Amino acid sequence: MTEPTEILRAKLNGETAKMSWAEMQRHHARGVVVRVASELDLIEVAVAMAQDDGAAVGRWMQAGQLGKVSDEEASDWLARDPALWSVVVAPWVLVQERYC
Repeated sequence: MTEPTEILRAKLNGETAKMSWAEMQRHHARGVVVRVASELDLIEVAVAMAQDDGAAVGRWMQAGQLGKVSDEEASDWLARDPALWSVVVAPWVLVQERYC
């Protein structure tokens, strides 16, 4: 039985962390890092992935708002060292650059 959405949302929100790309590189090397566009709500995406909401995930992927981190993005993030928020939805690590 899956967790109710509000409980899952609270759990995932409590598991978010600010990380540098240097800390994420080993996960990127394993091919499990997923970029979430800044205009999306990181927790909403995490909940959709945790609940296997293929329709929502597919829409975001089609729009280019969700996808594996490319090597070019990884190099850019390593060079700039921006603030990245992350949350794990096993086996994926979702990351989002926050613009402040």
